[in-house]
Amino acid sequence: MRLDKLIADCGYGTRSEVKGLLKSGAVTVNGEIVKDPGRKVDAEKDVVLCRGEAVTYSDFEYYMLYKPAGIITASRDTKEKTVVDLIKSKRRRDLSPVGRLDRDTEGLLLITNDGQLAHKLLAPGKHVDKVYLAVISGDLSEGIIEGFKTGIDIGDETLTKPAVLKVFATPEEAGDDRIIEKYKMLANSGELHYNTVCVTLTEGRYHEIKRMFGAYGCTVEYLKRISMGGMELDTELAPGDYKEILQEEIDKVFL
Repeated sequence: MRLDKLIADCGYGTRSEVKGLLKSGAVTVNGEIVKDPGRKVDAEKDVVLCRGEAVTYSDFEYYMLYKPAGIITASRDTKEKTVVDLIKSKRRRDLSPVGRLDRDTEGLLLITNDGQLAHKLLAPGKHVDKVYLAVISGDLSEGIIEGFKTGIDIGDETLTKPAVLKVFATPEEAGDDRIIEKYKMLANSGELHYNTVCVTLTEGRYHEIKRMFGAYGCTVEYLKRISMGGMELDTELAPGDYKEILQEEIDKVFL
């Protein structure tokens, strides 16, 4: 592998920025200062340091992020902080979120550079389950559960794919502290009627859950994704927190 590519892939800057580092003498290979960006190195055998810090290369990185509200789901943005910006310990520059969550939606987001895994989870024909908890305002009609099961007209060319809706008798039944907190905050703020629900989808259309409830005259006040394809959000993570996931864990969950 070219030395400049190795260093750039590991998050030390763009290829042009890395060339500047090399020119300044900030990079050593096996104890020798190297300024040639085209120098071939073996990422597994050669000891590469940049500014005295070991450059550790890996083909793939995986992070579980508890996406907080207010952050956009994107790899990079010139004006706003993105979900990838939250991953401070990343070593690679080519990380991307797998799928997207709306700006005001919280919960599980997988961040990786493994394009094959991303395709496996996002391809329409894969039918990967995505599970959400939500607080809904408005009265839920008797036919809404059946509507979710058979498909709903949300203004697209086709009905939504079958989904599972579970309505909890109390917010405590959801077993999630954030849901309980949001429900109590909303319930104490006005006279609207609120419900806590769980929705399982196998597709990801634009604002899909919000539009599905909107078709029944209800509003999604709070939405949180808790699992995707068998991977569950770590309950120890708070909004904005993340943890690296090992390749073995990915293989165990998704293979």
